[in-house]
Amino acid sequence: MKMACILAAAFLLDCLLGDPRWLPHPICLIGKLIAGTEKGMRRLIKNQFFGGLLLVIVVITVSTAVPWAILILVGMINPWLETVLQVWFCYQILAMKSLRTESMREYTPLKAGDLPLARKYLSWIVGRETDPLDEEGVAKAAVETVAENTSDGVVAPLIFMAIGGAPLGFLYKAINTMDSMIGYKNDKYIRFGRAAARLDDAANFIPARLSALLMILAAYILRFDGGNARRIYWRDRRNHKSPNSAQTESVCAGALHIQLAGPAVYFGKLVEKPTIGDRDRSTTAEDICLANRLMIGTSVLAVLLMIGLRLAAWGLLLLLG
Repeated sequence: MKMACILAAAFLLDCLLGDPRWLPHPICLIGKLIAGTEKGMRRLIKNQFFGGLLLVIVVITVSTAVPWAILILVGMINPWLETVLQVWFCYQILAMKSLRTESMREYTPLKAGDLPLARKYLSWIVGRETDPLDEEGVAKAAVETVAENTSDGVVAPLIFMAIGGAPLGFLYKAINTMDSMIGYKNDKYIRFGRAAARLDDAANFIPARLSALLMILAAYILRFDGGNARRIYWRDRRNHKSPNSAQTESVCAGALHIQLAGPAVYFGKLVEKPTIGDRDRSTTAEDICLANRLMIGTSVLAVLLMIGLRLAAWGLLLLLG
């Protein structure tokens, strides 16, 4: 019962507050931990794969142990204060409103015809080079970001927090942040970041697929083309080098009748990637809004599911006790 209430309160806080820029964020601390540990490992360990593996061990241990210890200590002082702090931690782990805010930052200049500004804002949230993108390319990249991060930023953290509260939520965010910082397949990280990338694939395997199923349900509820979302999902859910990224992207592409993915430029090199979905029409700025509607609907279904599972587990314990 307690964790169900914590998840509900944290989700509502995320809906209301998002991630204000003036508020210190623990994920930034995890990022600094990763960067600092990388420098140390590269200096001390010659074998890049082994150095990257040790980085993973250090980062996930610290990122999980520190919030766990803080919650234990605060709980010894005041159990109610520990609950409030856990709500605050869980709220900071979620990223639904910030995902919408960051993606809508591209929408405004695109609608106004200011492509350079839209490219600039997009470069803040994607790894690809944005200068070669036209208006449709910017819109597609923003939609892809929303679709993929529906799982990474909302559903997956909810799953981990439903299992183990804020400490396990921070464990997941540490894994996800390591992948975004060192999980690249370039000369610098192909070996050093391999352990982080593989761990991220494993951690997101179930959440990505659950996210896709919830997004299909959300597509039906919100009166998108749920049938086409389901069809494109079954056809294109493996059209990505990552075992997880195309899961939600394929649902979104089908629901909106647009085509996502395809070739993109990373670190000055053109990377050929398969397309996802059918190009029934051009992707426009309005599709960013539609993708966000789908993301929010999926997020609501996910939090309701996690709360329901926690309540069911509580009820079962009462029966058995």
